[in-house]
Amino acid sequence: MPMASPPLPTMSGGPHYRSRFGDTTWTKVFVGGLAWETPSEELRRHFEQFGDILEAVVITDKATGRSKGYGFVTFHDAEAARRAVVNPNPVIDGRRANCSIAALAVPRNPRREQGRIQRLGQEGSMQQGAGPGTAYGRVPAQVYGLPF
Repeated sequence: MPMASPPLPTMSGGPHYRSRFGDTTWTKVFVGGLAWETPSEELRRHFEQFGDILEAVVITDKATGRSKGYGFVTFHDAEAARRAVVNPNPVIDGRRANCSIAALAVPRNPRREQGRIQRLGQEGSMQQGAGPGTAYGRVPAQVYGLPF
């Protein structure tokens, strides 16, 4: 299992997390394939059977306010998040969704991500020695069904 990135340092010396809930590496669940009409409350209702929820949110377009068809559920503890993804394709609001621990999510478009990884490598933004195909948990191309 991949290790989580360490928190970013802050001026005060304490850890800085992007989430107001602290380290959500193992407690945040990605939920994709939602119906456009599915509200955050329905997402919460579906997932509360697995444990205490800190936040359930459907992501919306800032300009239109329309759902983007995916969201995130942040649980209080990692065990609840693990239970929530035992079935990776639950039916939510009448539609088959897909869910996974957000930190472990596989990139949706591997060829696009491959190009991004190469660009980052050319810019020197990646760790030394990490070349194309080595980021994102070192997932081999065969996992995506790619011939190379």
